[in-house]
Amino acid sequence: MIAPSLLSADFARLADESQRVADADWLHFDVMDAHFVPNLTFGLPVMQAVQAVSPVPLDCHLMIDAPERWAPGYAEAGARNVTVHAEACTDPRAVARDIRAAGALAGLALKPGTPLEPYVEVLRDFDTLLVMTVEPGFGGQEFITEVLPKVRRARELVGTGHLQLFVEVDGGINADTIEQAAEAGADVFVAGSAVYGAADPAEAIAALRKRAAAAMQG
Repeated sequence: MIAPSLLSADFARLADESQRVADADWLHFDVMDAHFVPNLTFGLPVMQAVQAVSPVPLDCHLMIDAPERWAPGYAEAGARNVTVHAEACTDPRAVARDIRAAGALAGLALKPGTPLEPYVEVLRDFDTLLVMTVEPGFGGQEFITEVLPKVRRARELVGTGHLQLFVEVDGGINADTIEQAAEAGADVFVAGSAVYGAADPAEAIAALRKRAAAAMQG
């Protein structure tokens, strides 16, 4: 699944920008609070406005402190998937329960330096694992290949039935790196400038999907 990131869109034209990626599977919506990450982006009112016009479901990625306080609101507003950071949660399982109870899929994100193993059992309560392939906070960064073993391990755990979830990657995804991520076992790909920086976003989405599918089969 391809999830273009609104972080790379024209903020003055978010309604139009959401329509430009109507061929995508999810629309990735980055919420940053200038505390958990050194950047400030969108909040719930903007998400609700985009949700009302987006042709594809929203994938809300909360890069914020105290996600247990805010995450259910994004689910209640209609997000398909709401992801919180393991590093910001005191009780990830409780947050997952609240997100699911509010009607969305629950996701857990790990920064590049955060190991997977301590969260394996916790992830039984989640629907999505988001492996950050850049340091969270800013778009346009270079893909960190060192996190691919984490993606492979997650795919192994899904393959053995230990976990049932989407394995999502976010950061530096383009025509080259999507093949590496797909080969490692990712099945949801967040792409910012690779889609919104293209002359034809629909064409870019189709090309990324084709490359990922070929790498998975290979």
